[in-house]
Amino acid sequence: MTATHPDRTPRADDEIPMLGPDSVTWRYFGSWRGMLMGLWSGSMQNMHPKLGAAVWEHSDFFGERWQRLMRSLYPISGVVFDRTPDTGREVRDHHRTISGVMPDGSRYHALDPDVFYWAHATFWYGAVRCAEAFGPAISEADKRAMFEESRVWYSMYGLSMRPCPDTYEDFLAYWDHMCHNALEDHPAVRTVLDIAELPPPPWMSWMPGVLWRPAAKVVARGFVWVTTGLYDEPVRELLGLSWSATDERRFRRFGRAVDVTMRLVPPRYRVHPRPRDAWDRVSGRVAADAPLVETPVRNLPPVDRRGLPEHYCPVSAARRADLPWQR
Repeated sequence: MTATHPDRTPRADDEIPMLGPDSVTWRYFGSWRGMLMGLWSGSMQNMHPKLGAAVWEHSDFFGERWQRLMRSLYPISGVVFDRTPDTGREVRDHHRTISGVMPDGSRYHALDPDVFYWAHATFWYGAVRCAEAFGPAISEADKRAMFEESRVWYSMYGLSMRPCPDTYEDFLAYWDHMCHNALEDHPAVRTVLDIAELPPPPWMSWMPGVLWRPAAKVVARGFVWVTTGLYDEPVRELLGLSWSATDERRFRRFGRAVDVTMRLVPPRYRVHPRPRDAWDRVSGRVAADAPLVETPVRNLPPVDRRGLPEHYCPVSAARRADLPWQR
């Protein structure tokens, strides 16, 4: 297959390169370990001034946070695992109407390549950070390979390739620049980090509030601590978060415990349903032409918001994911 030229937006008739089961990204992206990265990913994205403004002004993320997170995992991982450019373009098109004006009078748009690439960077580099912190161990060679694959991944959105760094070293310099000079604190960041008052997630809706509320406060403190450990030091300083040598030692022990625990889980259930379905197609467990597996109904947005373009909302689906014991 031919790659798209790095200096232009792909045309509809361009042949888009795909990632497959022999790629490093398929090995490291899509693990349930990534749920520990949730606050890190959301807050890092919202620290981009224009992305934070777009989420704050346009998204209903803060009104149905669990559902939005759980259903968004399907198209986000599907860009990598569906082996079609359609998913990436679907994700892109959900953002077409998101635009506005910054406090300084400048304009923002969700499809500004610099903004969109920053979100993409938190996804692919987040997979590297996840492996470093929670396993499985990732080599320097695999990090470099994943960077090269991240360029292929980004091309699937059908946006300008201009923001993509040319080399892994260039990317690390870009990341360091963003952390030191470009990111900002924002109400959207603080709201992402504040999960103590959230209702139970959809799969735990049976839990009474009298039990959930105290448990949620403990879980919230734990997640903020984990997220602080994942941040680069300039980001901790930006947000006024402290991190000691003792914290670092405990964080590393926690990461090893996560890795050991995940290795006890059957391999098929270590990954999110969309990646699992992709691996099942490769192995022949699922027919290659079977409809894509979609989010459970419990994760859909409220009925009155299902027609809005910014929502990923597969109301009708031939196949839906389920919990293993509900098969």
